[in-house]
Amino acid sequence: MAKQFTVPPVVFPSGGNPGTAPANMQQRRVATAPFQPPRSSGSSIPFMSFDIGSAVGASSSTANIYGGPIGGGLTPGNANFEDEEPLLDELGIHPDQIWKKTKSILNPFRVNPVVYKDSDLSGPILLYMSLCLFQLLAGKIQFGVILGWIVVSSIFLYVVFNMLAGRNGNLDLHTCTSVVGYSMLPVVILSAASLFVPQGGVLRFGVAGVFVLWATRVCTGLMVSLADGGDEHRGLIAYAALLIYTLFSLLVIF
Repeated sequence: MAKQFTVPPVVFPSGGNPGTAPANMQQRRVATAPFQPPRSSGSSIPFMSFDIGSAVGASSSTANIYGGPIGGGLTPGNANFEDEEPLLDELGIHPDQIWKKTKSILNPFRVNPVVYKDSDLSGPILLYMSLCLFQLLAGKIQFGVILGWIVVSSIFLYVVFNMLAGRNGNLDLHTCTSVVGYSMLPVVILSAASLFVPQGGVLRFGVAGVFVLWATRVCTGLMVSLADGGDEHRGLIAYAALLIYTLFSLLVIF
């Protein structure tokens, strides 16, 4: 005889049809787009899109209102660099002026002081680095020594000239440093020539004396021409310049 099991009746909480969902059950959440706030029954925040074309049009119209270029202005992704200055000019380095000043020193009897009215330090720094390079090729590491002597020499000549000129002295330290630096060209040539001249001997000292007189004459002529009241103190200025370039020539010789 088969055994019978008693099954309890199924009772739903709402007491209604199982096919219909109860009112207090949580409904399935609707999927939302990424980066969107969750939807609520009371209010919803709309998604704000960004249109590149409208932004470009708005920026161009704004530029036209405030006096910007119409039709020929800069657009995103299409920059106009034709009106930009060269990088060397923005840094204050003018190779053509440096070449004119350097070429003027090559003739010690016809130095043109007009090209030195606008003093700069780009040419002197180039000559200083050239002197250090030739000294390095000779086996002498003297970067710090040369830089220190250059600073001391410029300050020394500046103080000497202004003490001689008194109240009439109008030479500034920037111009003095530029003149001393450009007049260093004969010493740089001496440093390059000393690589091929035998060590010691009268010839080496004779060549060094010629280049020292060359640098002294150039420096004295420029100082007298660029500063007021320097003509009457030419001899003392030449003596100070002779001491400076003799010191650098001894650095090259020994």
